[in-house]
Amino acid sequence: MGTYLLKRLIGAVVVMWAIITITFMLMHAIPGGPFTEEKKLPPQIKASIEATYHLNDPVWQQYTDYMKHVVQLDLGPSYKYLGRSVNDIIGESFPVSAQLGLGALLFAVIGGVTAGIGSALKPNTWLDYIITFGSTLGISVPTFIIGAVLVYWLGFVWPIFPVALWKGPAYMVLPILTLGAQPMAFIARLTRATMLDVLQQEYIKTARAKGLANRTIILKHALGNAILPVLTYLGPLAAALLTGSFIVETIFAIPGLGKYFVTSIYNRDYTVILGVTIFYSALVVGFNLLVDLIYPLVDPRVTMEEEETP
Repeated sequence: MGTYLLKRLIGAVVVMWAIITITFMLMHAIPGGPFTEEKKLPPQIKASIEATYHLNDPVWQQYTDYMKHVVQLDLGPSYKYLGRSVNDIIGESFPVSAQLGLGALLFAVIGGVTAGIGSALKPNTWLDYIITFGSTLGISVPTFIIGAVLVYWLGFVWPIFPVALWKGPAYMVLPILTLGAQPMAFIARLTRATMLDVLQQEYIKTARAKGLANRTIILKHALGNAILPVLTYLGPLAAALLTGSFIVETIFAIPGLGKYFVTSIYNRDYTVILGVTIFYSALVVGFNLLVDLIYPLVDPRVTMEEEETP
């Protein structure tokens, strides 16, 4: 167990270093800089600003200085939001995105797994057809279309929920439904496919032959194996949802992290781009490691020793 965790942690450090390096080099390979688009900025003032932020230093020196700060968990100042550091931006906006993402994640997992199991238990019935059609539709339709439809019907035609801002539980419903619709549809299809396969296994037939109740067979014997592909999908999904969605946050005017990430690209705000990328990558790596640790708890046949072998 200790050896496995050590290997994964070393691998995570290497992955994070590669992500930081590649992102840093790509940002500096783009022509221009954070202050290129400033209008009527005298050359002397522009040079002074670049000297203040060390943007006129050689790239290798900027990279070395940045890595030193990253090791100290200092992601640097924002070039566009004066007086604010990247740590401050993430600290202020991530809790909002995390609330939205956590709600969408719970909605997607609970709804998707339930729908997938129900569809697999009643194949080729009206329930199966409805769930299959709904999940296909959910995967196919873009998020902004889903959000617009929900806003129109549940915000204007039937004014049940508020359609903008982030001021309380009622304001969370439409954004959570919008953000969680596509992953719920994918999880439903994934669960249905794996559950149908598991239900055809010999040990399930043996359990039925012994007279075990169908509920016991599903919950105790089938669900654990059927849920494994879903767990694999949950690692990157959780990181993606928790860090926010620019589309959803824009539609519902939510002050989350996704908004800052996309606007920083337009503004060429190097430190914000790098900081959010590092934060997002750390979440992906962390959730993937967590999923690997949960695997043996769900299926005892999966052990750390087995995962260490190629």
